Formats: sequence, C-alpha cells, structure tokens
Amino acid sequence: MSETLPPPVWVNTKEILQQMLEDLVTQSRLAVDTESNSLHAFREQVCLVQISSATTDYLIDPLALKNLSVLAPIFSDPKIEKIFHAAEYDLICLRRDFGFSFANLFDTMHAARVLGYPAVGLEKLLNDKFKIQTDKRHQKANWAKRPLTSEQIHYARLDTHYLFDLRDVLEKELREKKRIEIAQEDFARACLFDDHKQKNNGQTWERFANRKDLSHRELTVMVSLCKWRDGEAEKLNRPVYKVIMDDTLVSMSKNPPQHKVDLSALGMSERQIQLWGDAVLAAVQHGMSAPLVERKYVESPSDAYLRRIEKLKVWRKKIGAEMGVESDVILPKSYVAAIAEKPPKSLDDLACLMKESPSRLEKYGLQILKVIGVKNAN
Repeated sequence: MSETLPPPVWVNTKEILQQMLEDLVTQSRLAVDTESNSLHAFREQVCLVQISSATTDYLIDPLALKNLSVLAPIFSDPKIEKIFHAAEYDLICLRRDFGFSFANLFDTMHAARVLGYPAVGLEKLLNDKFKIQTDKRHQKANWAKRPLTSEQIHYARLDTHYLFDLRDVLEKELREKKRIEIAQEDFARACLFDDHKQKNNGQTWERFANRKDLSHRELTVMVSLCKWRDGEAEKLNRPVYKVIMDDTLVSMSKNPPQHKVDLSALGMSERQIQLWGDAVLAAVQHGMSAPLVERKYVESPSDAYLRRIEKLKVWRKKIGAEMGVESDVILPKSYVAAIAEKPPKSLDDLACLMKESPSRLEKYGLQILKVIGVKNAN
C-alpha cells in the first residue's frame, strides 16, 4: 500500500474546528489518537488530537483552541465508531483534560492481542499488514513545543490515517477465529469510566508510603523532600524526575546529609548541588524534626483470597497458552480480583460479576467455578 498523502488539516481556529465538525458528524467511523507531553512537563496535558475521517486527516491543536467541548458529542455518539490503537491511555487523557465520555470503540491493539499477535505495536502491525513504515523516534518528542516539525506532523497523521484498513483486517480475523464477541465486549468495557485508572498529574510522596525499607522517620524525610521537589518541578514545569531522581531521594532519606559535600555521594550532580543543594539540605532537616507522618497502611489480603487469585492465574495461563494469547485475554485482571474477593457460589452469582462479558461467562463460567472450588458447578 503506497500512496502520496495530501497534507493534513491543521485545526487551530474556531472556524476550522467548525468546518472539521461538519465533516465528522457525517461519518460512520473515525480514527483517533493523541499526543501528550508527559516526559516534558510537570502536569501532563494533551498537546495534539489526531482525527481521521474517510477523506481527511485532521490535527487539532488544543494549545491554541483551549475549548474542545464541541467534540464531546462525537466521542459519546454510539452511531459513530471511534478507532484507536492502544485506547486506554488516550481515553484517560481525553477524559482528564476535556471531560469526554465514550461510546462505540474499536481498539486495534487490543484486537491484535485477542488474536494472539506476539507483537502488537502500531509500527509492527502496519509494516506486517501493509508494508508501511513509521518512524517512532517522535514518540517521546515534546508535543507542546510549537511549531511542530514537518516530521512530527507526518508521524502524527500516520497514527490515524491507516487505522481504518487495519481495523477491517483485524475484525475479519476476529470473526474467522470466532473471537469477535470477546473483543467487542472489551471495547465496550473500555468506554466505562474507571477512576482507578485515571492518571494523576504530578508525583506525590504517597507512592513511597508503603515501602517497607523506609522507617517512619525516613518516610517523613522522604515526604519533606518530595514536597520540595514537587514545588520545584511545578515552578520549572518539568517532570519531577528531571529535578532529582527517586532513587536519590530514597538514598537521602536513609542517609540524611548534613553538608553539601555529602550530597554528591548520595547521587546529586555538581549542577544539582549548585542549583538546589541548600534547599535539599533544608528539606532534609525539616523532615528530621517534623512530626512523623501517618503511614498509609493497606490491609493485607486473606490467605483464602490469595489462594483463589493464584488458582485463577494458573488456570487462565493454561487456557491462554492453549489459545495462543496472553492470560489476561482469557480473564482480565479486574475479573480475577472481583471473583477472588467475592467468590461466587453459583453461575448466577458469577454472571453478576461478569455482566459486561457474557461471552466469557458462557465459555468459561463453569471452569471458573470449579477452579475456585464451587461444588456441583454445572
């Protein structure tokens, strides 16, 4: 498949946005992708939204437009299919930044996983199916920087331009292998809002709260260091790891430095010491004398729960190997946890837990009940 592509439409004014919208509302399906700046900013944001219709590739600049609420009805319209590749992260970002909700989705990466493809990256699939090569060097680019280079623009439009063809090929294979129902159920489940999967902006000390290698005092020092680092990262608008790495903060919490000369041995560069040495020492001293923080304890799961988890994992791994797919395609992690936490006593109980995946229930329901020890599961 080789073709000379017309330039994409750069959407950075309300007038062009409206023109694009007039095209999108007439479509039965659209291809969608996003680019964010998580590697380059303290608070990640969507910096580009790519949408392809049957005839046109659009690159939408949310940094110029600010308000993309006119797109909300498109994403929530069940009559318009939205095709993504690796949808989960894009959905999290679009929900977070614009409050969008979703209906009628097709995820080409997940479709490939359900089919048992060993490699499911877009670059690999496009090359294998259509001999199209894409350059992933721009994946980690700073998408908030303007103007975008011509290479970035070309890369961004390719992420959606060929999704229609890829989707059709994969759907055909799903139907041939009789796996279309499972894939469609997973697409529908992806549209459901799950606040546990929402990506937080900015890092917090709570990520370290349950580390058993940190004493209560060391954790208190860590809290002080993290709060200082968060403030500095926000002021500079860069990811926290580009101020000081986590491992360095952990080292300083365990071996509190008293003088600048100590900071080098704990992992800080000369440049970092020059910029922030005094502030780091002050944060450490504050943590050494501050009231101990309350550690956030997570209740340990019961032995019975852990045994059920292990049995389900062993079972789904065996079935996955037989089908040539990853084990979570057989039974997603959320179902494993729900079944282990509240073990069903009958097929009706299991049906309540797995109501969004009736095809899995029909295919594996009795096996699941037997795995967790339900007697007379038939």
